[in-house]
Amino acid sequence: MKITLKDGSVREYAAPVPIIDIAKDVSEGLARMACLGEVDGETADLRTVVDKDCHVNILTAKDEKGLAALRHTASHVMAQAVKRLFPETKLAIGPSIADGFYYDVDPSSPLTAEDLPKIEAEMKKIIKEGLPLEHFTKPREEAIAFMREKEEPYKVELIEDLPEDAQISFYSQGEFTDLCAGPHLMSTKGVGKAFKIMNLAGAYWRGSEKNKMLTRIYATAFASKEDLEAYITMMEEAKKRDHRKLGKELGLFMMHDAGPGFPFFLPKGMTLKNTLLDYWREIHKKAGYVEISTPVILNRSLWETSGHWGHYKNNMYTTVIDEEDYAIKPMNCPGGILVYASEPRSYRDLPMRVGELGLVHRHEKSGQLHGLMRVRCFTQDDAHIFMMPEQIKDEIKGVAHLINEVYSLFGFKYHVELSTRPEDSMGSEEDWEMATEGLRGALDELGLDYVVNEGDGAFYGPKIDFHLEDSIGRTWQCGTIQLDFQLPQRFELEYTGADGEKHQPIMIHRVAFGSIERFIGILIEHFAGAFPTWLAPVQARVLPISDKYTDYAKEVLEQLNEAGIRAELDTRSEKIGYKIREAQTQKIPYMLVVGQKEEETKTVAVRSRFAGDEGASSVNDFISMIQKEIAGKEIRAVEKKAE
Repeated sequence: MKITLKDGSVREYAAPVPIIDIAKDVSEGLARMACLGEVDGETADLRTVVDKDCHVNILTAKDEKGLAALRHTASHVMAQAVKRLFPETKLAIGPSIADGFYYDVDPSSPLTAEDLPKIEAEMKKIIKEGLPLEHFTKPREEAIAFMREKEEPYKVELIEDLPEDAQISFYSQGEFTDLCAGPHLMSTKGVGKAFKIMNLAGAYWRGSEKNKMLTRIYATAFASKEDLEAYITMMEEAKKRDHRKLGKELGLFMMHDAGPGFPFFLPKGMTLKNTLLDYWREIHKKAGYVEISTPVILNRSLWETSGHWGHYKNNMYTTVIDEEDYAIKPMNCPGGILVYASEPRSYRDLPMRVGELGLVHRHEKSGQLHGLMRVRCFTQDDAHIFMMPEQIKDEIKGVAHLINEVYSLFGFKYHVELSTRPEDSMGSEEDWEMATEGLRGALDELGLDYVVNEGDGAFYGPKIDFHLEDSIGRTWQCGTIQLDFQLPQRFELEYTGADGEKHQPIMIHRVAFGSIERFIGILIEHFAGAFPTWLAPVQARVLPISDKYTDYAKEVLEQLNEAGIRAELDTRSEKIGYKIREAQTQKIPYMLVVGQKEEETKTVAVRSRFAGDEGASSVNDFISMIQKEIAGKEIRAVEKKAE
């Protein structure tokens, strides 16, 4: 039996061999660090016995999948610690997640923040014990009896939902046994020392408000203490940048109980939003898009034709008009399709690029709402491109270039994912294959690195997702390109080809910002509220040293406003130092101090958020400088803190 390793080397074995033994053959060091195996690309527990020729990779916590296995094991360690300290606690589920892991528990008395250090201390003991994790299975009925005997009702409910002929998987470590499909590390010792319990939260059992509220213990674990410390530092920085906190402090937006999940934009926030939308219109006009606006409410038959009624109804708000069902649109695409179909089209009209800044509504559960990041209504910067098959690659490349232009402007790095056909999809295998290869081919021609996200496409077609990275290393999925053969078929769209015959166009759905509201939330946190000058709601504030210079300050303000600079005047009877600090707190790019000298010389003393005292300048010279900065949409680096 030949085993080919990741480096291309080949090892031969006379008999079936566990993956952990293959790791030991490579080196004891690798075996100690091993978290998971891959056999011909499929993840496998380290206990998995290999019995045929294949490719085997040994994954450590430095690999994404290996780290997930470490965190999964850490969740079992945490559950075991909870059961040791609070034996009456009932266990629900405990998966690994993007930034760590959690376990949902039902304690006999409420857990508090004071309990978390105790749980951490007990986890350290369990890890030090080095308990081996042992895997076994039971038939469904035996598994139910096993969990009933352990008085774990949530586990019993999970098993009862499985097929009658299922073999139920368990892992045990010492006195602790959990219902689990794995994979896991070989022993609790492999979790190491780089872990931390983060906080407690509430979570409904199985995500339903009809069920009992459980206690969710959030934690994280990493390959090294250095990685853990970097993560904790990032989380502390994220708290300072929380867009909900800064949005309130900077007067950008508000939420109200009158409309949970429906944001209110305040004057400064509206200035920010409109500036973004002006930029959107500018770049889309240059890229050959036309802008449309379609109704917010459309009838049920339209949504049935599009497939949204069948695939998305639970997230849609509905109403009845003239005894007919209608829905408030959760997507802009059906409206764009009706615009295309409103008149005959020729191959000469294609590609037809149609953009819409459409207000959409989606029902999100109350527990999932989060500032501007997760809302129930938002403006989506949709565009739909109708094209011929031979135009697919060029159009996808054009969209990718446009999205790159947008993200580069704000200083975002990004990575790309190609998402393929989900289980809940419509259309033929042939169409899906053609669409997927169209996206793949465009990415290959662009030379973009990408990963394949199997089964995560839209129900009508595969997609390319752009995950941007902000200034503190967090990633956000914003831009997307979705190739769609299905909706043109369902709406019977057509164009007259050069051959005089009728043909069906192909459609691209795409966004750059995604949700404008969410993108604003990301920008607030990315820039920590200190927006580049072109985007800042207030670009300059005039600060008279005393009331004696208010008239001159008003003259300066008038000149700024006439030049198109968003400026305001601080006429409060406060000391100039206080006014400067206040302007800094409000993240205003430029402060223009005026006193006797400035009035006599018709100048301003320029202070900036970027470099502190920038010296005296004539008003005209300052206007020329800031206009150039705004026109170039520059992002000035902070040279030193303004005093």
